[in-house]
Amino acid sequence: MLRMVLCLAIVAFGVMLAGCSSDKKAAENKPADKKVLRVGMECGYAPFNWTQTTPDNGAVQIKGSQEYALGYDVMIAKKIADSMGYELEIHKIEWDGLAPAINAGKIDAAIAGMSITSKRKETVDFSSVYYNADIVALTKKNTPFADAKNLEGLKGAVATSQLNTVWYDLLKQIPDAKIQPAIDNVPGMIVALTSGKVDVVATDKPTAMAAVYANPGLVMLDFKDGQGFKVEKEEVEMGIAVAKGTSADLLKKINTALSTMTEADRDKMMEEAIKKQPLAK
Repeated sequence: MLRMVLCLAIVAFGVMLAGCSSDKKAAENKPADKKVLRVGMECGYAPFNWTQTTPDNGAVQIKGSQEYALGYDVMIAKKIADSMGYELEIHKIEWDGLAPAINAGKIDAAIAGMSITSKRKETVDFSSVYYNADIVALTKKNTPFADAKNLEGLKGAVATSQLNTVWYDLLKQIPDAKIQPAIDNVPGMIVALTSGKVDVVATDKPTAMAAVYANPGLVMLDFKDGQGFKVEKEEVEMGIAVAKGTSADLLKKINTALSTMTEADRDKMMEEAIKKQPLAK
């Protein structure tokens, strides 16, 4: 009996050692966890970014939420993360909170249709241009403003745009415009227009195209030959924002990824985003 007990103990000990060895080998062979690229955006600025309830069309789950984000900015973020070998993590942050979140280290970058202005460059650093977006006007069909050929044709319009954007600053170029308080986000801006609270809103061309695609009662006024809004180059060139003075390596990786995309690639992605936006269905 004693011999049998000793034999059983030895066998059990051997199995335990084998299990430990196996666990150790598995741990050694286990791939290291991928690094994470934390990207902030409003998730409410179609076609650049929006929120949806399903992972359809390659949407990415929003951190700390059961909802998902998609849009041009998410497509760009996925390509950058893939290029870096990182996992992509999307953070839903209000427009005014993006720069503070970057500099507080809560996110690594903001990909949110942000124009590369001199004022913004005082607080964040920017990548190379990832999209060029002309600034246009939106109004309702069957109104006196729908047939405007230039900004003069919008004279006296009740107008607004989004808070803390170059769009809002440009409203003063409309003769005798009755400028209303700025609105926090694009959906609110479109509601103000469709409900008749304002006659005109200023926005970038992709946002206007998406709004018209989703709301057939709207019309985009894209004035040509210098008849539209007078803008500086920096006001239509959009970049990816990172923390000021501390993100040189990250910026280099982002720019490397962006350099692999042609303007035709970006236009195709934007067209895809406009068609996929939830309100387009």
